[in-house]
Amino acid sequence: MSVVNWVFLMSFIRWDYRTIRTFNVMDDHRREGRGIDVDLSLPSERVIRSPEQIIEWRGKPKRIRCDNGPEYISNSMRTWAKDNHIKLDFIQPGKPTQNAYIERFSRTARHDCLNMFIFQSVEQAREIATKWLWHYNSERSHTENGGFPPRQMSSVA
Repeated sequence: MSVVNWVFLMSFIRWDYRTIRTFNVMDDHRREGRGIDVDLSLPSERVIRSPEQIIEWRGKPKRIRCDNGPEYISNSMRTWAKDNHIKLDFIQPGKPTQNAYIERFSRTARHDCLNMFIFQSVEQAREIATKWLWHYNSERSHTENGGFPPRQMSSVA
């Protein structure tokens, strides 16, 4: 199975000036967004729930590449990865180019979706992010995929 990348985006402003955080998961091989989790806070225990759900839907990766955020280097994350026989590959601190695909995906999510709104609620942000992720994977053309969305790549190959 391909490498799955994770990245933790900083924040987006709600109408009441509270921040909303997102946790993005991407399949490096297919350039497919696997998930965008949205909440006010995303500690490591909360972050672990997203890949568990994605694994249930899409299968388990052999390894996951991520940055060195506290959510990823925590004991709970390391224990979860070990228990699931998943290798955690950490990029070098200060070297985001080692995680270029997810950085690009995150920038696109921020530019095309998340910066376009002042969210009224976490639920609204989740709904908008989910719809955008479906569009990104199913309809939006990708130059690196020969102009095809990630979900169409298996039928083209």
